[in-house]
Amino acid sequence: MGAYIFITSEGETFQPGNISHDVDVDNCQVIGFANGASEKEAFKNLKDENDYLLNTNFNELICIELKNEDYHGNAKYFYLGDSKKLGTLLPTFLPTNFSSQ
Repeated sequence: MGAYIFITSEGETFQPGNISHDVDVDNCQVIGFANGASEKEAFKNLKDENDYLLNTNFNELICIELKNEDYHGNAKYFYLGDSKKLGTLLPTFLPTNFSSQ
């Protein structure tokens, strides 16, 4: 069985701390995760396990197979705030053989 994530580009998203009513971030939203032998089976399982989804206004979902079924345990976290403190968007960690030449 494969692990899948379902996302949508429908809906609106705001930055944390935003006081404006205007949408200021165009991105995708995670609808859910499901397992299945195929994308189609995972979609069926997503709906069966989360029947409330049928009562939302979301319509088009994008299904992406995850490389590893233990996606939570293998997640890597990156923080834009650390890079902003440097005044530029640089990677938070650099390879050990990095040289500034």
